[in-house]
Amino acid sequence: MKLSFALLILIPLYAQRPSDPALMVPQVAPEMDYKAVPSPLALPADAGAPAATAFDSAGHMFVLTRGPVAFFEFDADGKFIRSFGAGLFTRSHGLYIDKEDNLWATDVSAHIVQKLNRQGQVLLTIGTKGQAGEWNEATHSRKLNEPNSVVIGVNGDIFVAEGHTAGATGDPRILKFDRNGNFIKSWGGHGAEPGKFEVAHGIALDAKGQLWVADRENQRLQLFTQDGVFVKELKYAGLPCNVSIGPDLIYMANGFAGQILRLDLAGKVLATVGKSGKGLGEFGEAHAVSVSPRGDIWVADSAAGVLQKFVRK
Repeated sequence: MKLSFALLILIPLYAQRPSDPALMVPQVAPEMDYKAVPSPLALPADAGAPAATAFDSAGHMFVLTRGPVAFFEFDADGKFIRSFGAGLFTRSHGLYIDKEDNLWATDVSAHIVQKLNRQGQVLLTIGTKGQAGEWNEATHSRKLNEPNSVVIGVNGDIFVAEGHTAGATGDPRILKFDRNGNFIKSWGGHGAEPGKFEVAHGIALDAKGQLWVADRENQRLQLFTQDGVFVKELKYAGLPCNVSIGPDLIYMANGFAGQILRLDLAGKVLATVGKSGKGLGEFGEAHAVSVSPRGDIWVADSAAGVLQKFVRK
């Protein structure tokens, strides 16, 4: 039996709050020139709630889910290819595909980041599975604490955004490793001042090599150099979850506000689409956004357990 992602997937779902229309970015920008369409994807019954999506060099889409099988691959026309990754994750969260088509995925509950090749073999694990803690080379403590998102630099450096649980007891930060997983440095910590985070939820790199970090509970994006030097912050209504940065535009998943924002490369809001709800084009949580090579927008709604597709009107 196959289930469409247009249907709710009836498994336990996790969210820090219900969707909140009051968080929506005011309509100071026009409605985006995209519309929601029923998802053409069909997944096996063991698919879980989608956490994130990403595209490889062939235009194939990989869906990272929170079911017992982690990964589902579709070709550029939406044809189901395969699934893999059974038993690898406790609660999957973020997904990135590097220039060699390796898959990098974070596990927010098992406190690890895993690199897999196209055959689904684990090539590298960062963190100590099942153990949350600090990364401190001096004390030989090599632990992550709720890794949310990962991105790979041009030279292979690995950047991990961690700290999913809001509150003064957390230690949200960015950790930098070399291509082999050797620790280089970290920065951040809990707070609202520049360079600190409440929840470092998403991370991406722009063409200038700057890191964009979605500091969700502080309602902002923060920009850094790859050495952790603070560049600037961009404040938004809503709860920024992650960004997909293209050559000309940026798309931001605005979390429990139930929106996708189109930004220019300076972070200015150009247009919006979506709202809080349970229907087509509506979200429980716009958790992660990606753009296909054909220009379609895909949004993983981990709270509602659906994957939404938007195409140009």
